[in-house]
Amino acid sequence: MAAAAVTSTADRDGWRVVWVAFVVALFGWGIGFYGPAVYLPTLHQTRGWSISTISSAITAHYLLSAALIAWLPEAYRRFGVGRITFAGAILAGLGAIAWANVQQPWQLVPAVTVSGAGWAATSGAALNAIVAPWFDCDRPKAMSMAFNGASVGGILFAPLWTGLISVLGLAQAALILGIAMPAIVCPLVWMFLRRAPPGVPASAQSTRPTPRAQLFRQPRFVTISFAFALGLFAQIGLVAHLIARLAPDFGSGPAALAISVITLCAVFGRSLLGWLLGQRDRRIAGAASILMQAVGSLFLAFGSGIAPLAAGCILFGLGVGNLTSLPPLIAQREFRSADVGTVVALVIAINQAVFAFAPVIFGWLHDFTASYVAAFLVAAGAQVAAAAVLAWGRRFR
Repeated sequence: MAAAAVTSTADRDGWRVVWVAFVVALFGWGIGFYGPAVYLPTLHQTRGWSISTISSAITAHYLLSAALIAWLPEAYRRFGVGRITFAGAILAGLGAIAWANVQQPWQLVPAVTVSGAGWAATSGAALNAIVAPWFDCDRPKAMSMAFNGASVGGILFAPLWTGLISVLGLAQAALILGIAMPAIVCPLVWMFLRRAPPGVPASAQSTRPTPRAQLFRQPRFVTISFAFALGLFAQIGLVAHLIARLAPDFGSGPAALAISVITLCAVFGRSLLGWLLGQRDRRIAGAASILMQAVGSLFLAFGSGIAPLAAGCILFGLGVGNLTSLPPLIAQREFRSADVGTVVALVIAINQAVFAFAPVIFGWLHDFTASYVAAFLVAAGAQVAAAAVLAWGRRFR
């Protein structure tokens, strides 16, 4: 009876931690991921700076956070997940305020430094570090729930940013959201992330992780990182240009709603996979999800009219969430417990360093060819290659 009571308490505490991770993802993506897309047009219009200047700062935001994400496991081991997440929420809020109040281009440098650090500590690697220690068999469900906060953040924060800016201006909008994030996230972190999950043996805590250099030489690591880097390169580039692609067929208003449709599909697709995955092959599930996105990309490349383009958005959207939630689940199966955190952080850092260049490359392809066909074909090709590499990596497990 006592053991059952302890297990029940641990399960209840674990799911509370999942909801904390959901809130971290909600604000982390809403401010750290979707925020820069809002800053770009607003700063361009209000400051008169070139799109290339602001875009370069956004790329620096992602690249800096990628470098910091790679070292998160060491920070967690030294300071604890709770303290790092607590600091990340504060830095993300301050970063948003800094971006909104820059008056000279050089001031983007300190803004990027603060926002990049905040995004690193509240991104996918953080969600894995928060949730994974509490779950084993139920980890797919728990991770899906936590990462759904990122999708909900896209649904809520894109119109919230736009509405607040239209009424109050960018500086006041960023002040409100920049204060709201630590005000909501930090108390939850303080209450639920201060202690480690029960039942972790001392030997597991003291096991030394594999050096990074050795991980980079392992084919199973290379196939995971390369596959998901390709998939996210295609995904981020396509999303960045989706409204421009759909506007001639749908009009600007309905085209913007397509982002919300894709995000809703991402929540459904990630939740469905989390509940159905169980003990099934996670690489095959990931390859199938990416191939489905490739079909959607082809519809978006060649489609004309509402039906084929809507089908493309749905097929593409159903796999969007899985590209962020599957790497931790595959790493759980294929690496030692002591290495999972490092593997996940490195994969996410590599992904982010690669996809940071996707919007620029897709834009260049559009300008060079005077259409989005070539850019979206590149996306479909990258997705097919990603699925093939991911499935091929099964031989190295």
